[in-house]
Amino acid sequence: MIEAKNIHKSYGELHVLKGVDVSIKKGEIVSIVGKSGAGKSTLLHIMGTLDQADTGTVVFDGIDVSKLDLKDLAQFRNEQIGFVFQFHHLLPEFTALENVCIPAYIKGKSESFANKRAKELLDYLGLAERLDHKPTQLSGGEQQRVAVARSLMNQPAVIFADEPSGNLDSSSSQELHQLLFKLRKDFSQTFLIVTHNTELAKMSDRKIEMQDGKLV
Repeated sequence: MIEAKNIHKSYGELHVLKGVDVSIKKGEIVSIVGKSGAGKSTLLHIMGTLDQADTGTVVFDGIDVSKLDLKDLAQFRNEQIGFVFQFHHLLPEFTALENVCIPAYIKGKSESFANKRAKELLDYLGLAERLDHKPTQLSGGEQQRVAVARSLMNQPAVIFADEPSGNLDSSSSQELHQLLFKLRKDFSQTFLIVTHNTELAKMSDRKIEMQDGKLV
């Protein structure tokens, strides 16, 4: 479903990615592991269209995203890709329900459609009693589940997760890991996950190790 070929990326004189090739099948959970500075997050951001490679291609279902203009790329990202980061990046002034609705509003969906979909997702994730709570009123695990709901809002083809459990305690981490696999089981959801968590990496279908900007 996704294929990245010969990805190179430098920041100034620092050569971060040195010809990386990665392919991901639909419904697959793939973890990228390696020491800090190996290039994991840079690769994830390039494959997720948040950054551009200096050379190389990223193809989604036959679409070369490097050939899309900024407007089309933003629309593609909104409709096809979900993101979950180590820090949930919820908007503090909005409730859980409102935070989850945001991607649907960006896509141009109605408020009634967005609210219905958001409530279904939050209920599925065990947060039906937290709809009107703002992020500061939620635990760390609950905040991250809201972020997962937000990432699912537009039924994306793939979710990119960058250290999704890195800011959670062990109990909340285990709950989040189980949730990711439940999403794959129930919805055939595809995940690419950057993680330092050895348990999550072992649970994944495949583990890709990076070292010094290359795949080991």
